[in-house]
Amino acid sequence: MTAPAELLIDARGLRCPWPVLRLARAAREQPSGARIRLIADDPAAPGEVAALAAERGWHVEPGEDAETETIILIP
Repeated sequence: MTAPAELLIDARGLRCPWPVLRLARAAREQPSGARIRLIADDPAAPGEVAALAAERGWHVEPGEDAETETIILIP
């Protein structure tokens, strides 16, 4: 069985809550084990993503550009 492809959400230029809302919507549509890369340049986004991930039991790690990229792993 192969792992699902990584989904990219480009939320640059969007202000919170929009990046997190797009992430939540995309996550609902992904299978278990999904990997989502969120690119968001709103300074509030990391805190919002962390709160949503904690609530949902997701794992979050920094992307290649830790300033704007976050990788979300959905168990």
